[in-house]
Amino acid sequence: MNAVLAFVIIMAVWTVSDFIAKKTKSLLSSLFVASIIFLIGFLTGIFPEDLLTSSSLLALAGVVVGFIIVHLGTTISLDDFKKQWKTFIIGFSTVIGIGVSLLVAGLIFGGGVQDGKYDQVVSALDRIMGGGALNYVIAGIGSLSGGTISVLIIQEAALDVGLSSVAIFPVLIAALQGLVGFPLTSIILKKEAARLSGEYDAGRLEAPVVVDNGEAKESKLPDAFTTTAGTLFVVGVTVLVSILINNLTNGILNTFVVALILGITLRATGIFKPSVLTGIDSLGLMMIAIMILVFGPLATVQPSDVAALAVPLLLAFLFGIAGIALFAGVVGKLLGYSVPMSIAIGLTSLYGFPGTLILSQEAARGAGKTPEEVAAIEGQILPKMIIAGFSTVTITSVIVTSIIAAGIGS
Repeated sequence: MNAVLAFVIIMAVWTVSDFIAKKTKSLLSSLFVASIIFLIGFLTGIFPEDLLTSSSLLALAGVVVGFIIVHLGTTISLDDFKKQWKTFIIGFSTVIGIGVSLLVAGLIFGGGVQDGKYDQVVSALDRIMGGGALNYVIAGIGSLSGGTISVLIIQEAALDVGLSSVAIFPVLIAALQGLVGFPLTSIILKKEAARLSGEYDAGRLEAPVVVDNGEAKESKLPDAFTTTAGTLFVVGVTVLVSILINNLTNGILNTFVVALILGITLRATGIFKPSVLTGIDSLGLMMIAIMILVFGPLATVQPSDVAALAVPLLLAFLFGIAGIALFAGVVGKLLGYSVPMSIAIGLTSLYGFPGTLILSQEAARGAGKTPEEVAAIEGQILPKMIIAGFSTVTITSVIVTSIIAAGIGS
């Protein structure tokens, strides 16, 4: 497909999605609307399968996603990061909740992993899976709670034992989970933002301290490294260091986790200014590019794949979301968070970054009546959602999936 045409189509989809999000005051998030448009477009053949790759935005996203994560790290002060230990615990409990709920689903609709062991069990899931329900439970836990890395771990384990249908299952979940997670989180965050708006009106919530423009430009870097090119250079070096640490530790210290920590550290030490990429000419395009990563899996979804695994997919989402709501809600309440905020934190396992950023900003803009109020609401929601995404998708899920993947086919 022509690269310019592909680029223009994607920008048109995002323009429509933004417009609808603003008109509905974020009740329909831009990510959800765009997901629906892309899914329908790919399933009907209106959009060619190479639309996203032809636009070069996917390639750009693969390069700059680390840059944006470093940038996010510089939006969080060290004090903010320390304050989010409760968020990390809620995120960890969410992944456990998904695992427990899907195991319950496996016990109800399956019962084991050996062919023929439970032929007497009358269930649609068992008939479809041919007696391998636990394989799908494991695949569901890894993919429903994690991102690309978790999906790849599951796929490798499934293909190693010749279970191609199990290998397809996490791909379908990855392709569809945003369609579930985006609208649910948008609705819940809208309630939390409305609650925070009431707190702001009552004088119990203050806007975050805005750094003076002169101070914001100060860093320990020479002026040459504060231009657009210079900033991209130093942030790029930071991402390269993150990749090096990831490789040296064989992925134990994930690139994106290291990038986030380095961003927080470099801001705390004054080397990077707060929100390091703000003000450079390319930030907007970089943000749009990484959003395209969300829609990449939709290009490969086939109606036949969805139909063949419709029941397992439905049960995975039903039980998985129930587990998220129960574990995140209870643990969050015990830690002093509101139930909506706790469940929103748990739902980050369905999509991670950049959805955590976009949905938080949309919720704050929808509830805030003034720029100061929007900043106050966003200051409460955004740090929690960013840390939540990393605690679920990037850290806990990868660890849990690496452990349980060995059970596939055993």
